[in-house]
Amino acid sequence: MNRDYLKYWRVISYFIKSKYNLKQAELDTLLFLNSESYFSKEKFKEFNELLSWNKRRFDILLRDGWIEVFRKRSGVHKTLYQLSYKSQRVLKSIYDKLEGTEIPDSQHNPMFHRNVSYTDKVYRNMIKEMNKTIRQQRHSSQE
Repeated sequence: MNRDYLKYWRVISYFIKSKYNLKQAELDTLLFLNSESYFSKEKFKEFNELLSWNKRRFDILLRDGWIEVFRKRSGVHKTLYQLSYKSQRVLKSIYDKLEGTEIPDSQHNPMFHRNVSYTDKVYRNMIKEMNKTIRQQRHSSQE
């Protein structure tokens, strides 16, 4: 079994961070929280300790709609949070791309706009190569 689905992880994560204006630590946090149906602020802090220090990260993710309140504090029950629909869609997109879905190589991808950075141009060349490889593999498997 060929287990190289992380081959393009760097390209995929760069694309996701570029498209959704996320930092690596924020993306890592969303990936960690993905397996938690509901989580407390303490659970969030547990993982956040591994990341570069930013005491506002929780508030930023909440403000920007990446996480949302599931249940407000009531009596002895603390506030619980969950990933938002927006987060779930982005994470599904990541896993789809890791499993062989192409990255858009058109104007729907901010890296293909005019006047982008040199790094974006380098990554978009790799996206074209990645998509070409995916198409070839798909074509080979259909034969």
